[in-house]
Amino acid sequence: MFKLLKSPIVLAITFVFSLLVVSCQPNETAVSQTPAAIPSPVAARPVAYVDRTLSASPAQLPPLPYPANALSKAIDTRTMQIHHDRHHKSYVDNLNSALKDQPNLQKLSIEAMLLNLNAVPENIRQRVRNNAGGHLNHTIFWQIMSPTGGGQPTGAIAQAINQTFGSFENFRKQFNQAGSDRFGSGWVWLVRNPQGQLQIVSTANQDNPISEGSYPIMGNDVWEHAYYLRYQNRRADYLNNWWNVVNWGEINRRYQASQQR
Repeated sequence: MFKLLKSPIVLAITFVFSLLVVSCQPNETAVSQTPAAIPSPVAARPVAYVDRTLSASPAQLPPLPYPANALSKAIDTRTMQIHHDRHHKSYVDNLNSALKDQPNLQKLSIEAMLLNLNAVPENIRQRVRNNAGGHLNHTIFWQIMSPTGGGQPTGAIAQAINQTFGSFENFRKQFNQAGSDRFGSGWVWLVRNPQGQLQIVSTANQDNPISEGSYPIMGNDVWEHAYYLRYQNRRADYLNNWWNVVNWGEINRRYQASQQR
């Protein structure tokens, strides 16, 4: 009996029979689980402004909401002029150039494009990522600063910061540390993440947290062009002084908008 089972003919028949049995089983891996195009509903809403999205038909440079010399407690006039009139403008111009032959993309908001970069043609995807991100980031940035800003947060955002980070001072230290730790160019953010929690994150270059499904509540630009004329290589000094112009009223509005589903 043992010799019969070990014979080549029996082994071959057994092998073929096993293949037939396996082929008749339900194929549980045949349907791939493709991720949703939009990472999370947390970010599927206006982000540039609390009440409207940022248009790409065409993209336009928004005016500063205050004079260029108004934030001198933290940022000098020349830096503000160069940052807004040259750097932000270049993102707008480069984005419009990238989209000039893309009428379907021009119909989308900046937020929608960044939520689904895989839908952007590959030959312009990186240009859209860089320049749409730069346009969105700076549009938020100008709004969350004010000549009358600074001090302690108040209202709902103050309570949320205390609950999440223990105190405003702890939050500020962690935020500044994340900004200092960002190697090279990028941003540091307070976001509401896809799980609905407040979180400090940093992004490289001009990436925006919306691409990861998070809602950006506030952010600071740590590219050298944001501070170098006044602070040179002293990024930590810039990060510390920046709190003197933080617009807590606008940040409160963004925090409340981030709670909406």
